[in-house]
Amino acid sequence: MNDRGSAAVEFALVVPLVLLALLAIVETALIARAQIQVVMAAREGAREAATHPDVDRAVDAARGVLGPDMAAQATVTVRRPDIVGESARVVVTLRHRIAASFLGGFNIDIEGRAAMRVER
Repeated sequence: MNDRGSAAVEFALVVPLVLLALLAIVETALIARAQIQVVMAAREGAREAATHPDVDRAVDAARGVLGPDMAAQATVTVRRPDIVGESARVVVTLRHRIAASFLGGFNIDIEGRAAMRVER
């Protein structure tokens, strides 16, 4: 009996599963990385909003953390009251496209929120 043929069939059956698992691991890592960057951007925007009354500076600070490629796809919302001691809130939303095109290539929204007390 020849085992070479059965080994080739087993290999052909296992390889797609291994590749699918690797794709899932890589995609999960990319989503986790984007989530961390979005949260860092929201914190930086909130820090800027808490210390300066200009909302555009907070938006620019948040986009600066994301970098040019992600900043173009992100939406930054800043709510900053004029009362010292109230919370300045920043929400950064990023639309992330799932790389697995065979699944239809759908998008997910990744969101980061931060709030800091207004200092001046």
